[in-house]
This record gives sequence, structure tokens and C-alpha cells, in this order.
Amino acid sequence: MRLNLPNLLTWFRILMIPVMVSLFYLPATWLSAVDRNLFACVIFTVAAITDWLDGYLARRLNQASAFGAFLDPVADKLMVAAALIVLVELGRVDAAIAVIIIGREIAISALREWMAKIGDAKRVAVNLLGKVKTLAQLIAVPMLLYHDPVPLFDPHRVGTWLIYLAATLTLISMFYYLRLASPGAGRRSAGPG
Repeated sequence: MRLNLPNLLTWFRILMIPVMVSLFYLPATWLSAVDRNLFACVIFTVAAITDWLDGYLARRLNQASAFGAFLDPVADKLMVAAALIVLVELGRVDAAIAVIIIGREIAISALREWMAKIGDAKRVAVNLLGKVKTLAQLIAVPMLLYHDPVPLFDPHRVGTWLIYLAATLTLISMFYYLRLASPGAGRRSAGPG
């Protein structure tokens, strides 16, 4: 494994997970609830930006690697899963929503691994629906972490609507990928032969 800037950014994202989670376990005398929310929101947002940045740099600097391609989605899923578990514990997200989102990520990761083993990974490659789902999550989660209302804007309310949208898109995209991976899908897309 060769370390390069994109991979270092991905490792940074993984290292931020325990920092973000630990904020909510610090004594109240160290950080107020408002400060915890703000710092957790900032950490998650910086991590989301590094997700985009590491991919951009890997392409721009010609530093894409098989290890980076493996580690990047793992870091994303760990960050979102950790944030969702914290949000469930704080009562800001329903457990059902977290189960849908985390369960889908596990199922689709396993599906992609299986499709890669049988040499058909391209059939379940990330598509626009998956990207929109991810975008909804990456906007919803920091809003729910921030939680506190600001003048003329309620991040918790907007974040809640977006996390429900993300969960809906999560289910739709999961069924879409499962349909693409079904044994008959390859024959249907290949056309008559």
C-alpha cells in the first residue's frame, strides 16, 4: 500500500469518526450542547468535503489506486453509519431510518463484491440515483448534527425531511441494484441473441 495525498485524506476521514462521536461523550463542563452540535457538524462537513476532494485529487494527480478505490467507500459508509448511530441515540433520527440506510449500504457492498467475483461488477456500478441519495445524506446529517435553530432556518426540520428523502432513495436504489444484479437482467440487457 502506497500512501499518497488522496489516500491520506481518506485516512483522515476515518480518523475523524471517533473524534466526532467522542464529542457527545465529553463532560458538559468541557463543551456546551450547542458547541458539541457545532463541532460535530463541522467535522462531518469537512469529512464530506474530503470525500469529494480525495476523488478529485486522485484523478487530477493520476494517483488513483486499487487500495484507494476500496478504502474511499468504506470511509464514507463508516462516517455516515457512525453519525446515524449518534443521531439515533440523541433522538434526532428514527432507528428505522438508520437501519434502512446502514442495512442498504451493507447489502449493496456485499452485492458489488459478489458481482465483482463473478466478473460482472459494471452492472451494479454507482449511478445517478445513488449519487443523489448520497448527496441528500451528506446534507441531512450535518443539519441533524447541528440541530439548533438559527434565525429563519430550522436545520433539524430540513435535515429530517432530507434524511427521509435519503432513506426513500436508499430503498429505491437498493431494489434497482438488486434488479440489475438478478440473473435474468444480463440476458435482458444483452438483447436477443
